[in-house]
Amino acid sequence: MSYLLPAEFATKMVDAGEAKLHMSTRDALIRAFMAGAILAIAAVFAVTVAVQTGYPIIGAILFPVGFSILYLMGFDLLTGVFVLTPLAWLDKRPGVTINRILKHWGIVFIGNFGGALTVAFLMAIVFTYGFSTEPSEVGRVIGEVGEGRTVGYKEYGAGGMATIFIRGTLCNWMVSLGVVGAMISTTVSGKVIAMWMPIMLFFGMGFEHSVVNMFLFPSGLMMGGNFSIMDYLIWNEIPVVLGNLIGGLALTGLTLYTTHVRTAPQKAL
Repeated sequence: MSYLLPAEFATKMVDAGEAKLHMSTRDALIRAFMAGAILAIAAVFAVTVAVQTGYPIIGAILFPVGFSILYLMGFDLLTGVFVLTPLAWLDKRPGVTINRILKHWGIVFIGNFGGALTVAFLMAIVFTYGFSTEPSEVGRVIGEVGEGRTVGYKEYGAGGMATIFIRGTLCNWMVSLGVVGAMISTTVSGKVIAMWMPIMLFFGMGFEHSVVNMFLFPSGLMMGGNFSIMDYLIWNEIPVVLGNLIGGLALTGLTLYTTHVRTAPQKAL
């Protein structure tokens, strides 16, 4: 598997964050668009498998194939740049500023959303034979997911909002471990195994991932889900993005950076 030690891959995390911030806008958009599109296809695949087999856990087991493909191709998810880019600022890398980080996050958000929305539209055509019939069973299930995870939260008010945020936080704790997993090995098989485990966990637990939701909820609206765009934004996407940011940065990025890059002095014998 050619495993890299934590001190080695933690430094690679900082290097990766710096490189992303110096990337051209064109490249950042293309990579983000493709990441959103591939993750959306993986979400369709997972839902399809769950519907066909009647066992959602099988969909969760297979969903990481999309995540593995997009990271092996060098594409970028918003949840990943939330973790990596602030580390370059903490490490005082040249030219790295808060404004540059925020701009990059915005570019990746737009690219991810564009890719996910494109796949949502294409799959809506597939599910409805070009909008000429009622949605297929998979399309209907996607519509129900969108409804349950927007107005379903809204029903519980502040408690529902807290639940969304925490699910978003826990999600990117796991997803960001998958991002790091791509760096802890120098072989394809090693990278895939390290990425697969936490991604399977997040999907199987039903945590909230902002980029997956960029596909699920627009697709749900196209499939006739009984919720609005404002329901989607307020009762899912916005709190999930904030939870993803906190979970990935605080629970993965900062912990690995603090203990493996800025390691405290060892105790005297």
